[in-house]
Amino acid sequence: MTSEKISAFGAIAKTQVNRRVILSGAVGVAAISVLAACTPGGGAKPTASKTLTFGSGSSDDVPKRAYAAVVAAFQKSSGDKVTTNTVAHNDFQNNINTYLQGSPDDSFTWFAGYRMRYYAGKDLVAPIDDVWDKIGKNFSTGLTKASTGDDGKKYFVPNYNYPWGFFYRKSVWAAKGYTVPTKFDDLVALAKKMQADGLVPIAFADKDGWPAMGTFDYINMRTNGYKFHMDLTAHKESWDQKKVKDVFDNWKRLLPYQSTNALGLTWQEGAQLVGAGKAGMYLLGSFVTQQFTDPAVLADIDFFPFPEIATEGMDAVEAPIDGLMLSKKGGTNQAARDFLAFMGSPAGQEAYFSVDKSNLMTAKGADTSGYSEFNKKLADVIANAKSISQFFDRDALPAMANNVMIPALQGFLKDGTIDTANLEAQAKALYAAQ
Repeated sequence: MTSEKISAFGAIAKTQVNRRVILSGAVGVAAISVLAACTPGGGAKPTASKTLTFGSGSSDDVPKRAYAAVVAAFQKSSGDKVTTNTVAHNDFQNNINTYLQGSPDDSFTWFAGYRMRYYAGKDLVAPIDDVWDKIGKNFSTGLTKASTGDDGKKYFVPNYNYPWGFFYRKSVWAAKGYTVPTKFDDLVALAKKMQADGLVPIAFADKDGWPAMGTFDYINMRTNGYKFHMDLTAHKESWDQKKVKDVFDNWKRLLPYQSTNALGLTWQEGAQLVGAGKAGMYLLGSFVTQQFTDPAVLADIDFFPFPEIATEGMDAVEAPIDGLMLSKKGGTNQAARDFLAFMGSPAGQEAYFSVDKSNLMTAKGADTSGYSEFNKKLADVIANAKSISQFFDRDALPAMANNVMIPALQGFLKDGTIDTANLEAQAKALYAAQ
């Protein structure tokens, strides 16, 4: 049985912390030196242990129960005891820097991409090459690369990934005679028709700040290409240029058809608009289906990729990878390393998928016989993609994503204006400080 408690992370989340300082990712050299002296890890040989702590940001009902299933299966197979500390998702993500510098759990949920490499580069997490010696054969070259730090060491174990796209109810579309758009102009025309039919054309919910980044990523990739997206998030391209302005000009064509109260809606509430047949479609990750608890509604859900705009058709897909990492403290705990190895095995991923069927297993050899036709369709979209992006807040500098893009995109949603010169000025200062 998994025991749960309120961790130091939870206490942090309840205090009035300066968000800008926490998310800036700025850690002084002296502070890092002190941390390295106080927290063993890195090259230290892991000590034998039969207990570990697991910090989870998967606080919604379905993923929370799914990780509980993983923990139960691991405890049964290993005899080790796992204490799970679950924190509200946004609090977990927003306070990760302070968490890792304080009293973190041994293992914790996190993301692949730049956000993994960033904290590895700050020496706030433990390398797990020995774990990958056991599980490396289970993962593709792309997943292996996504789990590797800038120093060539492994820091991350993939659990699942999921494509972003438009989700909708088949019965609503059939009743109205709607067809799947493959061009951006067709998407705009469909949204206009839905609005005339009394629907919210595009459920849009950005109270949490991050969902709008997915729309930006897709319009950017469809307008300028995948490489430009990656170069922009790495600040190899300027924000103050026509290509970026074109992204927002294209987005403006959709603004009249998005939820008018988007900044007051959580992503879960956006999903409920689709489930209730009040909204025609919703751009989000496939985890959105966690909200459709009525089997009849879930069976009525379908999906289509973001339509073509200019450069790449629909060849690039946003498909973030979620999984587990070890804190520096956890790096000295053999039980924690064994837990990550279990997560990277078919058995560990099957345990997760047994509860959360909205995401796709990443380990080779995992039993996919339980995949529905819907799961297979999602998997095919990823498998057939020429390029895969993570998500803006995983491909970009954390401070750029949270301190700059969230307020900038929310301002754009309010009045349709964006100051690209200001975006570039802030990006230049933030990236230069790294």
